[in-house]
Amino acid sequence: MENEEFQNNNEINENEEETEELPFAKAEVVRLMKQHLDSDKMIRERVKVEMNKFLGEILERVCKQLNQYPYSTVEYEMLKECIYPYKNIDRINQEKERLLAHLEAIKADCDAMGMDIKRTLKLRDVDEE
Repeated sequence: MENEEFQNNNEINENEEETEELPFAKAEVVRLMKQHLDSDKMIRERVKVEMNKFLGEILERVCKQLNQYPYSTVEYEMLKECIYPYKNIDRINQEKERLLAHLEAIKADCDAMGMDIKRTLKLRDVDEE
């Protein structure tokens, strides 16, 4: 009895999600996901829907950036510029890590210089304890 109720609830939820407006054909998004996931992975319905929505949001963001250009025709170079952050996220994260490591090194140098100054350049001729 409980199992039947569970199945009925799942069917109702799936029907609600199917009537929901999605930016892309769900079957195509699922096909692409399966193409890039391990063959033993199963995809829950909510993941399929949320991936579809996410892709739609990315498309909206890119189009908003494209709208900032004053031209009436969208050119490939404009698209390349707008999608750069999405296509190069790994490179951007590596650069971020490199910059943070460099800042840490500068901070360590500053700390060392501060200790040297305190040790060698005293304002008074009194030994500090």
